Amino acid sequence: MQLHHVQLSMHRGEEDAARNFYQEGLGLEEVPKPPALAPRGGCWFRSPAGSGDRVEIHLGVEDGFTASAKAHPAFVLNSRAELDAMAERIQRLNMEVSWKEEFTFEGYSRFHAKDPFGNRLEFLAVAER
Repeated sequence: MQLHHVQLSMHRGEEDAARNFYQEGLGLEEVPKPPALAPRGGCWFRSPAGSGDRVEIHLGVEDGFTASAKAHPAFVLNSRAELDAMAERIQRLNMEVSWKEEFTFEGYSRFHAKDPFGNRLEFLAVAER
């Protein structure tokens, strides 16, 4: 079994904010939604072709959306250098990054961030010894 994608929610009409964060911050590419789903709004993103990564995030419009305080996807990066670079890209978008729990998951270094809609995201890499 494989995970195909993670669906997160966003506010109506905020596709540009999603594009800015998920493309500029996370380095994902937008992919077209199927014609039957496009009128619903939202955006879909995935890892660039040829990157070797397999990440796909679907952001769907949810009226009255309130982000969960705990639920989140976690993205494993290939090295501490990639983890630090991801944090820097997110911070350049004026988004907060928290290293508060950096060493609380044995064997990993990690940080948490929120997307423009308040969705919690975790980024981690195997701790270097």
